Amino acid sequence: MREDALATRLVEHYEATAKSPAIRLEEPYDADGRQGVVDLFVRTRTPEPVDRVIELKADAAVRRATGANEILRQYRRMERYFHVDERHALRPKLGRTEPGARYLLCFAPTPTCVHHVAENRTLYDSIDPDARAGDVPAVRTVAFLTGLDGDPVDLGLVSVNGEAAFGSAPFRRAVPEGSRLAESLRAVDDDLIEFP
Repeated sequence: MREDALATRLVEHYEATAKSPAIRLEEPYDADGRQGVVDLFVRTRTPEPVDRVIELKADAAVRRATGANEILRQYRRMERYFHVDERHALRPKLGRTEPGARYLLCFAPTPTCVHHVAENRTLYDSIDPDARAGDVPAVRTVAFLTGLDGDPVDLGLVSVNGEAAFGSAPFRRAVPEGSRLAESLRAVDDDLIEFP
């Protein structure tokens, strides 16, 4: 599975689930002399603006990376500098009840990605979900994508840095039966994952 296929499914999902989302692929940012590009930037209104800044990782990216630290450095750089760029700045709003930014690191539900996350579960689990984009509350999510083959509305995430740690009983319950993620978890042939 390639990152462009993941991006296509996410675009279809936000077009199907949000009213007039602003969607940009390969969105550049430049803040404090730090330049970078995020795979996908989506701004929705609920009614306040909510930004989803998404880094996608499929098999090729996981294989090319020197390890989880490299992937996390890229993700943290995105989080640290994306909204510092004036073009993407978020402003605090009175009465905001939801986070204004969601920083997502999304893995393809493949055996390669599952094995990588399983080997590095402690690092990915250490990412605190609570964050801030300046004065605006934000959320960090490291997750596998699910529902890639069905209706775009059904696209979902199974988090590995939330309350349910990777491989835990709640994590296993969150994995849709018969999904690519469930199949990939079963396909990883080692002691990293104990899955029924």
